[in-house]
Amino acid sequence: MRFKFEIGCVLVLLAAFIFTQADINRFYYFAGFAILQYVMISTAWNILGGYGGYINFGTAGFLGVGSYTAIALIEFYGAGILEQIVAAGIVAGFLGLAIGFFTLRLKGVYFAIATLALAIVLETIVNNWDYVGGAAGVSILPPRKPELLGILIVDRKGDGIFQNSKEYLFFLMAAMAVMSVWIARTIEFGKLGRGLNAIKDNEEAAECMGVPTLKLKLVATVISGALMGMAGAIFPSYVTYVDPPTAFNLELAVNSLAMPMIGGTFTWIGPVVGSILLGTVQQVAIVTISSEINLLIIGLLLIFFVTVAPQGIVGWFMKKNK
Repeated sequence: MRFKFEIGCVLVLLAAFIFTQADINRFYYFAGFAILQYVMISTAWNILGGYGGYINFGTAGFLGVGSYTAIALIEFYGAGILEQIVAAGIVAGFLGLAIGFFTLRLKGVYFAIATLALAIVLETIVNNWDYVGGAAGVSILPPRKPELLGILIVDRKGDGIFQNSKEYLFFLMAAMAVMSVWIARTIEFGKLGRGLNAIKDNEEAAECMGVPTLKLKLVATVISGALMGMAGAIFPSYVTYVDPPTAFNLELAVNSLAMPMIGGTFTWIGPVVGSILLGTVQQVAIVTISSEINLLIIGLLLIFFVTVAPQGIVGWFMKKNK
């Protein structure tokens, strides 16, 4: 069937909507939201890091920029969540273009260090920006009755599509995660994906064959940064309190790298598999043990899969089925 992937996307969104209508423990919304956010972040990271081979440690920087773009718009004129997401994507995309223009000429560990420095510099700037709370952080109250095209979205009385903002934001996160996977898959099977794979294999040879390497890397950086910024934009309204260490948490950068590596960086489904597996394990660990053990879990799983399945879970299964 030609459109089976698109049908699968619609079914996932339908399942997410049905999930929001179920009367269940609210923890499942928080856990599900975190996993969906990881799907979006790791998929965005994989566009440049997996397809192009440029290891990016600046994920926390793009997420933080997305979060604080949303906060600035809320403080300025009370922008709605959809406006926040669009604006954060634009700002983070332009940031990716600007940073990429200067850093994509670097390779290997030099590029990784440059992107890591980006996140640290941005966090320092926000720490001293009082308009968005500075180092003390800021509290965000979601709108009581948001509307879209005249339709009431959230209303506790049951007149809206969702009964509370957590359900609405969960569904939005699911929609954005599906969108990011669709974009990654489209890139993988398109000219951009083929060009990025050529760059990953041998950038000098690709350039000699006429591949516009810098242009393709910049496009990938813009798309990757924009998706990360959009994932960050929804975060303040969901958690209702944000400070710089939370928004620019380097654990997010580690997760965004580890999840595609565990799932498989060569295909769009790898980050999805890695995010669901590692994200679920982390959420279970938070409830049963402690949130402090998350980095240990990441490290152990990375060691295991790098040793047993260097191509990730998807690569391991493909190899077994040959």
